Amino acid sequence: MSSDNDDTGSYNYRMFNFFNRKFKITELEPPLDVREAFMNYTDQMYQNNHKHDRRKSCGSHSQRFMNVEQLRRFLVLHQDQVGCTISDAQNIIEQVLQRRHRLKKYTRHGLDLDDFFYFLCYDDLNGPIQNEVRHDMTAPLSHYFIYTGHNSYLTGNQLSSDCSEVPIIKALQRGVRVIELDLWPNSNKDAVHVLHGRTLTTPVPLGKCLKSIKEYAFVSSPYPVIITLEDHLTPHLQSKVAEMVTQTFGDLLYYPESDLLEEFPSPEELIHRIIISTKPPKEYLEVSMTSTSEAISVDLDDKESDCSDPDDDDSSDGYPRSGQIGAPEYKRLITIHAGKPRGNVKKALKAGASKVRRLSLSEQALSKAASSSGNDIVRFTQRNIIRVYPKGTRVNSSNYNAQIGWMHGAQMIAFNMQGYGKNLWLMHGMFKANGGCGYVKKPDFLIENGPDNEVFDPKKASIVTKTLKVKVYTGDGWRLDFSHTHFDTYSPPDFYTKVHIVGVPADCARKKTKIILDNWVPVWNQEFTFPLTTPELALLLIEVREYDMSEKDDFGGQTCLPVSELQPGIRSVALFDRKGEKLKSTRLLMRFQMV
Repeated sequence: MSSDNDDTGSYNYRMFNFFNRKFKITELEPPLDVREAFMNYTDQMYQNNHKHDRRKSCGSHSQRFMNVEQLRRFLVLHQDQVGCTISDAQNIIEQVLQRRHRLKKYTRHGLDLDDFFYFLCYDDLNGPIQNEVRHDMTAPLSHYFIYTGHNSYLTGNQLSSDCSEVPIIKALQRGVRVIELDLWPNSNKDAVHVLHGRTLTTPVPLGKCLKSIKEYAFVSSPYPVIITLEDHLTPHLQSKVAEMVTQTFGDLLYYPESDLLEEFPSPEELIHRIIISTKPPKEYLEVSMTSTSEAISVDLDDKESDCSDPDDDDSSDGYPRSGQIGAPEYKRLITIHAGKPRGNVKKALKAGASKVRRLSLSEQALSKAASSSGNDIVRFTQRNIIRVYPKGTRVNSSNYNAQIGWMHGAQMIAFNMQGYGKNLWLMHGMFKANGGCGYVKKPDFLIENGPDNEVFDPKKASIVTKTLKVKVYTGDGWRLDFSHTHFDTYSPPDFYTKVHIVGVPADCARKKTKIILDNWVPVWNQEFTFPLTTPELALLLIEVREYDMSEKDDFGGQTCLPVSELQPGIRSVALFDRKGEKLKSTRLLMRFQMV
């Protein structure tokens, strides 16, 4: 069986080399809403004179052109781009005419209906969210969700894959702001390697990782890169690390003048800076903690320890051992002091420390604490930072539900960026917000207490504050990004679109369109309504599937968008593959309304 595209505008599917099945190629056409918008904004008088028959009027567009002022009005009034200028509209017209008609000298200065429709279908000109930093970046670091990687050096699974600087580079290019490095001595104990301890992963030299971080730290965002170090070193090697870090990063490295901070600096203060977060050397930790009532270390029960990532354990094979003095130059470089609760998480969350710090929890510990002490987590994360890491049994580099952490204010949800699956799509979606800079300001209700000193409770029933309307018009591009037999051997694909809201429990919902049979350019024209109690934490997950009667439905692309940043109006929504890489041509045409 084979498939080809003939000169008559049809796809031929040969079945068993005996006969052909011919399917007409459908071209993407403007939906009715697009035609009406074009008519409404090109001639208001025409619209007023033909109110009795809008459908008929939509066919009378042959000689109409949308000029610069009309396009600007459409963008301001229909698309809610209130800051759009004449110059912005002129630039759009020039780009559309150049792309569609290859015109370098413009003989006309407006868009016809087809030009206007294709403008709406360009996701770089008419995407669903703005690609600019919009949040206040002057608050302490604890007031932000931060794009965080776990075991950032691994190329694959957690047990036997290679360690390399390449995944670190890819993460930084994507916008990840927290890079994790696990530090172990080499076999001679005279150099430092980065690897996943007590596994078969092959090491990579620390120096290579540090140089890559320096080179790629700010290619996608100017805001600070945080390096979390899991330290399994002797004091001598700690000193060596301090020297390597200082020499590699130079003036890019930020560290506080005092040992412990009373408040974290802001992302704005730390632009183009690199900071270190790790446990203080053990001897220093013991001395400082025994002199205060702020200790957070109590024995961790065996069950919790068994599920933890070995590189997130404090045991560190005995390095540095009791009685050994941790390297002071190493300690001096630590901006965010880290610790791990050994046993009673509730006690650790309530420790009345005057100095801010980072607390690390496994995904199970977070889930358990959220069920029993959710309010304590929210209060703790108003000033301090919580880092959550995957359980050690995720050897295939899968990920977990980040929403549990975000709902309670946890800032660093550490993910396996080399992994896959819907949880990773949600992580990518969350950090498309705020221009993709890697820092997303937490909602005020996670930072401030209520009038009775209460904190946000995601499980508590709440009233609907907004309603999101999502209309799925059509889609195109699969025939360019996939082979003609990728989805179905004997006919064109049967696409449908799933639209999900992921957020606090009260807001979660799932909808899907009808199945469009045998068509590379499906037209759905279906609208869905989502009542939301907490739109600030809601994510819109969109996934296209191809229906298969006998097997599992095929994957046709996905994207995830932060609801709070959706631009209203008719938008082009680019789709991505399973790994989060953008498909070259495939996109949906959708409309978003928040009422």
